[in-house]
Amino acid sequence: TYVFTRGSYAITQRQEIRNAGAAPWRGAAYEQLLRSPPPPAPRTSGLTNPEAYSFVGAAWYSPTEKFEKFKIPDIFEDGPQSRDVTGGWIAMPQHHFVLAWVPDKDEPQSFSLAGLDNNTRYLVRGVSSQIEVGPGESVTRESILWIGPKLQGQLEAIAPGLKLTLDYGIFTFLAQPMFDFVLKPLHDLTGNWGWAIILTVLIIKLILYPLSAKQYQSFAKMRAIQPRIEALKERYGEDKQKFQMAMMELYKKEKVNPAAGCLPILITIPIFIALYWMLLESVEMRQAPWIGWIQNLTAPDPYFILPAINLAVMYLTQKMTPTPGMDPMQKKIMTFMPLVFGVMMAFFPAGLVLYWCTNGILGLAQQYVITKRHGQQSTAVAAP
Repeated sequence: TYVFTRGSYAITQRQEIRNAGAAPWRGAAYEQLLRSPPPPAPRTSGLTNPEAYSFVGAAWYSPTEKFEKFKIPDIFEDGPQSRDVTGGWIAMPQHHFVLAWVPDKDEPQSFSLAGLDNNTRYLVRGVSSQIEVGPGESVTRESILWIGPKLQGQLEAIAPGLKLTLDYGIFTFLAQPMFDFVLKPLHDLTGNWGWAIILTVLIIKLILYPLSAKQYQSFAKMRAIQPRIEALKERYGEDKQKFQMAMMELYKKEKVNPAAGCLPILITIPIFIALYWMLLESVEMRQAPWIGWIQNLTAPDPYFILPAINLAVMYLTQKMTPTPGMDPMQKKIMTFMPLVFGVMMAFFPAGLVLYWCTNGILGLAQQYVITKRHGQQSTAVAAP
C-alpha cells in the first residue's frame, strides 16, 4: 500500500504479509535506488552554473558512521561497498533535489553501493534482516520514499541527518546557522527571500562593524600620507630597497599599519563563501522572486541591472582605496579588476549578486564616512 500525503514529498510504503500456509514464511525487504549518471555540465559554465559543481552521487547515513557521500567517479573506481546499519537511510542527492529510502528506525539493514553495466549506471540498495511470518500470522512493515526538493525542515522530521543531503561544503558550520537563525526567520518576517538577503547583509555588517571601522581607518591614514609616499618613490627612483625602508619608517612615524586593513577582508571571505553555497544550494530560493525584473533569485539577472550596479560600486570602492608604493603596471591591472569581476558576476545567480551589491553599497557608504572623518584627522596630524 502506498500512502500519499497532501503537501508532502514523502510516500509511505506499507507492506503487509499474511501467511495462510502451514509452514513459516521467510524473506527480506529490498529497496534500491538506480540511475544513470547525468550528462556533464559544460566546462565553460564554471562557477556561474551550480549544476557544474554541485554534488551528484549516492549517500547513506548510520547513527555510528553518520553521513557518508560518494561521488559518481568514486563509485565506479572504488568498487562495491557495504555497511550494516540500524536506524539509517540511503539516498541519491543532486542540486536542489534528493531521492531517499528511509526504512523503519529499528530495522537492521545491509546497505550496498555499486556501479553497473560497464559504469553506465550505479545503485545504492538496502536489504533488511530476515523477516519470518509463522503460519496464520501476519507482519506489517513500513518505509518512506522521499522524492523531491531538499526542504530542510521536512527532511529532518523524516529521519535524523536526512537534511545533510543539502551540501553547503566546507563552510557548513557557518552556512547552516546563517540559514536556520538569520535568513529563514527574516524570510518568515518579510515573506520575500530577496529582502531577507538584504537584511542578512545588514546584520552581518553591523556585527563586523568594529573590524570594518579599523580597516577603513587604516585606509584613511594611508590615503592621507599617500602624497608623501609618492614623494619618497620619486626621491629614491629605482632603489627599491631604500624606498621600502623609507616607507616603513614613515609608517612607523605616523603609526600606520598597512596590515590592519587585511584582517576584516580575511574574515569576510569565509562568510562570503558560506553565503555563496547557502544561496545556491537552498532550494527555498529556487524560482523565488524579489521585485520587478528579478523573478528568480537562483537565475542570472535577465537585464544585468544588478551586475552593473555591482560593477559601479566596485569601481568607486577601488578609487577610494589607497595603493601606496604600487607601480604603474600594477595600478593598471587593479583598474581592470572591477570590470573583470563585474563581467563574471553578470552570470551569477541574482540572489548572490544582490548580496554582493548590498554588501558593497553598505561598505562604500561606511568607507566614505570613516575615510572622510579620519582622513581629515590624519591630515591635520601629518601636516606639521
